[in-house]
Amino acid sequence: MFAYTRIVAIAFMASMMALAFQTKNSDIPLSAHKYAPDQAEFYLSNKQAQYVRPGLNFAVESWEINSENRLVVVLSLKDDLEQPLDRHGRITPGAISASFILAVFDGDQNQFHAYTTRNATSSITGASAEQAATDSGGSWVDLELGRYQYTFGTAMPPDLDAAATHTIAIYGNRNLQDIIEKTYYDNLEFDFRPDQGTVQQTWGSMFNETCNSCHDPLALHGGQRQDVKLCVTCHNPQTSDPDTGNTVDMKVMIHKIHMGHNLPSVQAGTPYQIIGFRNSVHDYSEVHFPQDVRNCTTCHDIDAPNADIYYTRPTRASCGSCHDDVNWMTGANHDPGPQADDSACANCHIPEGEFEFDVSVLGAHVIPEKSGQLDGIHAEILDVVDTAPGMKPLVTFRISNNDGQAIDPSTLDRLRFLAGGPNSDYLDFMTQDATDAEFDGDVAVKRFTSAIPEDATGSWTLSADIYRNVVIQGNDEEIGVREAALNPIFAFPVTDASTQARRQVVDMAKCNDCHDQLSLHGGQRLNVNECTICHNPVNSDEEVRPEDMLPAQSIHFKWLIHRLHSGHELTQDFTVFGFRSSVHNYNELTYPGDRRNCEACHLPNTYDLPLVSDALGTITDRDWFSPMGPASATCLSCHDTQDAAAHAFVMTAPFGESCASCHGADREYSVSKVHAR
Repeated sequence: MFAYTRIVAIAFMASMMALAFQTKNSDIPLSAHKYAPDQAEFYLSNKQAQYVRPGLNFAVESWEINSENRLVVVLSLKDDLEQPLDRHGRITPGAISASFILAVFDGDQNQFHAYTTRNATSSITGASAEQAATDSGGSWVDLELGRYQYTFGTAMPPDLDAAATHTIAIYGNRNLQDIIEKTYYDNLEFDFRPDQGTVQQTWGSMFNETCNSCHDPLALHGGQRQDVKLCVTCHNPQTSDPDTGNTVDMKVMIHKIHMGHNLPSVQAGTPYQIIGFRNSVHDYSEVHFPQDVRNCTTCHDIDAPNADIYYTRPTRASCGSCHDDVNWMTGANHDPGPQADDSACANCHIPEGEFEFDVSVLGAHVIPEKSGQLDGIHAEILDVVDTAPGMKPLVTFRISNNDGQAIDPSTLDRLRFLAGGPNSDYLDFMTQDATDAEFDGDVAVKRFTSAIPEDATGSWTLSADIYRNVVIQGNDEEIGVREAALNPIFAFPVTDASTQARRQVVDMAKCNDCHDQLSLHGGQRLNVNECTICHNPVNSDEEVRPEDMLPAQSIHFKWLIHRLHSGHELTQDFTVFGFRSSVHNYNELTYPGDRRNCEACHLPNTYDLPLVSDALGTITDRDWFSPMGPASATCLSCHDTQDAAAHAFVMTAPFGESCASCHGADREYSVSKVHAR
């Protein structure tokens, strides 16, 4: 994976840097102490680490405003062990670039205004616009290894408010692609007051970690800009795109990007585009946010210093970014009429009103499925008996409201059990309606009308789809809601002496980091552990796929989910037919994270080879060969090229796969290592 043969002068550099890289146990590489297996540095030997000096970290040591009214900053550059780095890349490998933005913070408006600007002229329209930008014309002085002085080319303004909070935003990179195929990035935001007073207020509307729960990591403009606070020093109201006329103010642009396909303007036929560097067109009209856009706290983390900004300070810009069919000048699509400025917004749009779905900011963003008017619905399977092959299972269960009051199954719109097995790898399943279950006022009992197959073995799993259709009161209308229970999971023995539960591979909470509440097939499938019962190795869309579109597509869960999240990275078409032959094409889906990060979805230690011995192969009639062994199907679900398939095919014998020989957990090309970043 790493171009180690291209590392030169290792012995010389190692002798110079050895003291800084000593470890208590010389048999254990320093990188194994500092880094995790999903990081490329974990696999460096001590000598390699001593030469590479992994990492890049900026720090502002001091600042002053010189006689020419220019800011002078002393900056330190260090590696991950806090050892100095050479900016020029002569003493330590990898030349380092650094760019600077200087901005003043307006606490009343919660936004920056940059002093460092440029004038951009569109080659398409000829229009010009001032834009916040990086400093130009600045100068460097090398003080000593790892310490450098930068003097801004941009002067402080004549009307400088010396008591206001100012921010130096720095971003840069250290390119080591030719050594370890990696570039290091760092962002730094340093707050200060020109009068040297104590900083009392600063920007803090959201955290990087909140963005990175989906984006993994947020890395834009070539990957260098990764801190959201750095982003807003430029992406403020003073900056627009002269090609389209669209503002790139963060609160407008980000709302519109995440609304994407659902923007009223896009629905009306106007694409939402930003023209970027070298006239690159960024069209966000097909972006589909993977959860309900009304869930504001997905991005506006309630623990952020001024996270309440989104509901305590409504503005035409922020609200109109999503509701972009409102014309503030004419009052179109805004019942109170025209609004010349933001002064009256908070009069109607108070933070929170007395009722849900009112015109308060929080009220207007209530998600019906999360309404406080709902009683809540919970399901628990208490016992399953008569589970031997050929027997009809008897299920004891309880459905209840949030307050614990039991629910009569007959009052539900859907209560259908789903039993599948074996738990080693699902092959078969059976369903049973249970709305007619016997109910004693507390618990309910239902016997399956069909029997467990005579050839069933091992242990099986029982789940259920449960919902009721209810009506809640909106602002001026009634709203229909499908109120569903989290699908209960209950394992039971069929031929096993004791129950063997299904292995856990995916963390449901990780799914919901992006999806908030994964909700599929009409909203009643909420538990990924139920999904795998139907989405098993032998299942496909054959029953609903038009005959002229055969062969069928596999819907095995690992195949489906890997391919779905690979989307436009795939080399083959990936179209699945669903209920009533509905067409689901995922070719343009863009995953916002890095697919190499297996633990974005997986539990630790569940994705390395070898797989469990009783994992089954996948029927993949639409792919290069079928069936695929369990390891091949896992890898080829993302790596879908003919070359990759040929490699897997050649390494597969009639009696098994040899994947673990090279890609096993302790091998040179282990899954963790080849996915390390």
